Amino acid sequence: MNLELETSLEMFIENVRQIRIIVSDFQPQGQNVLNQKIQSLVTNLQEIDKLKNQVQDFHVPLEVFDYIDQGRNPQLYTKDCLEKARTKNEEVKGKIDSFRKFKANLMVELSKSFPNEMSKYRARREIP
Repeated sequence: MNLELETSLEMFIENVRQIRIIVSDFQPQGQNVLNQKIQSLVTNLQEIDKLKNQVQDFHVPLEVFDYIDQGRNPQLYTKDCLEKARTKNEEVKGKIDSFRKFKANLMVELSKSFPNEMSKYRARREIP
């Protein structure tokens, strides 16, 4: 990501955080500070808007926004996706291994029961 855009986004996030603190415990004498923070927020948004063309080709999965809405760190999305993929991969690998064992056992049993047919089958399939 562009360093200038990243800096603007960080400043925007910090301003939002500070505004939240000011508003949560609002005191009339803090009105000027709040006005300055809001103006700074508007300026940050204008800067971000100017830089938006630099990141138009990025596609963000909708699930990332769900992470953000849930108050979770969006950087954990990739970690969670990799963990889910690893778990699914292990599950599928287990199924493949089971099918291979089943096929091997089936071939042994079919060879016992139907030796002629299985030798023809192996000849066609070129199975040793």
